[in-house]
Amino acid sequence: MKATLRTLLFGLIFVLPSFGNEVSVAPDAKPLPYNKMIFGQFIEHFHRQIYGGIFEPGSPLSDKDGFRTDVVEALKELKIPIVRWPGGNFVDDYHWLNGVGPDRRPAHDRRWGVEEPNTFGTVEFVKWCRLIGAEPFICANTESAAPQETSDWVEYCNSNSGKYGLLRKQHGVDTPLNVKYWSIGNENWMGGKFVKTPEKWGEFVRDSAKMLRNVDPGITLFAAANEQEKWTLPLLQHAGGYINYVSIHGYWDILWKINNPSPYIVCMMRTGQPADKIAKTIAVIEKANLRGNVKIAVDEWNLRGWHHPPMSNGKLDVKARDKNDINSTYTMADALFSACFLNTCLRNCNDVEIGGFSPIVNTRGALFTHPKGIVKRTTFHVLSLYANKLEKNVLPITVKSDPLVSGDQSVPVLDVIVTTNDAKTKFVIAAVNKSPDKAVELSLADGFQSRDRKVAATVLSGVSPDDFNDIGAENRVIPETKTLEVKDGKVSLPAHSLVIFAL
Repeated sequence: MKATLRTLLFGLIFVLPSFGNEVSVAPDAKPLPYNKMIFGQFIEHFHRQIYGGIFEPGSPLSDKDGFRTDVVEALKELKIPIVRWPGGNFVDDYHWLNGVGPDRRPAHDRRWGVEEPNTFGTVEFVKWCRLIGAEPFICANTESAAPQETSDWVEYCNSNSGKYGLLRKQHGVDTPLNVKYWSIGNENWMGGKFVKTPEKWGEFVRDSAKMLRNVDPGITLFAAANEQEKWTLPLLQHAGGYINYVSIHGYWDILWKINNPSPYIVCMMRTGQPADKIAKTIAVIEKANLRGNVKIAVDEWNLRGWHHPPMSNGKLDVKARDKNDINSTYTMADALFSACFLNTCLRNCNDVEIGGFSPIVNTRGALFTHPKGIVKRTTFHVLSLYANKLEKNVLPITVKSDPLVSGDQSVPVLDVIVTTNDAKTKFVIAAVNKSPDKAVELSLADGFQSRDRKVAATVLSGVSPDDFNDIGAENRVIPETKTLEVKDGKVSLPAHSLVIFAL
């Protein structure tokens, strides 16, 4: 009977009869301040992210340093607090000395199978970060470089003395770059990496952290981790006293071999999975008795994984990577998954402090560049709304939501957070309605004034859940200011929408 029912339901999408969609807040709920670095970004030397993305010397759209000015101005809108670089898997074969000074040395990038010109290096990255108003966050090579190489990198960036501090000055950069954030490794648990057991990885991180802090005691350190106890618990047992963050990553539509993006409803069924990953990571930190001392950075995340397939002869298919830049991929599914992800991080703000949307430009990025301009994808507008519209604290709330059902799967149709000021005199609500075709009424219950009124809201939606922005149709999906009516304590949220409104 169960198998038959699943067969009958497969492919059907519906919201079950409403038993109540409601948000309420207890009178004694205390506002929780969150770290705006949750809205951080990531960029890697992959395909067109750097070259032809943020950095394009000779373009009429670039400044004297080669930075695309249209990209800079767009990213300023996002108020990006931090950017992680240069990878990603790229970093496994990256040697920073090739990318500094006047005599740049091109190198073959073994990870991505292309020539890396190294014309965009450490100084360019830091300068670009300062231009957009972000803190630079450097991820270090732990696969083909010893800790000493990273230690020298810290010295180059942050010291006015020593061999590499003086080398920076010889390169014409008199003032230290003051790079505060450093990551030891990237996805070192992943198959195909240089093999280190969990125990050996923990010892490596501990010894590396000691060496880096000897150069600059004030830096903030991250270590590559995941949500699995077998990897991260030994890391914390060996190195937990020396690091500030464990770095975890998440992609939920895995497309690296075959670029067949999942449709809207499948993506909505995955909106609860980031919460599971974060909860498991918190449990490992707690088991190590380090909760509160070691926080979580989800410094690579996106709904869709990058497409980088091998060819039949075992070589990397570089041309296939162009498929990452098909703008029709990035629909309201990407926008609403991203909003749900940010809501999850904000709900867990006591533990999650830093994020890294992956990447910020091109590939699966929020911004797409072409020779004549840019396209702001649906995810760009989500990132902008969260950076600009929310209050500074998250308010613990209770949410009741009907299920959205697809086949034998279901998720809550609503995802809601409430932010507030310190005095709890203003509430800003961010609500996602995942239903592809039905408006949903949200009841504003305990803690909210139930009087009838009209409220100004910002709504991100589309004519259909598959709408996207593209060259020549840049504004098909953009935030719109609308007036919503609160009647009998209820407000209607349009289908496939993110709605942000203040009370």
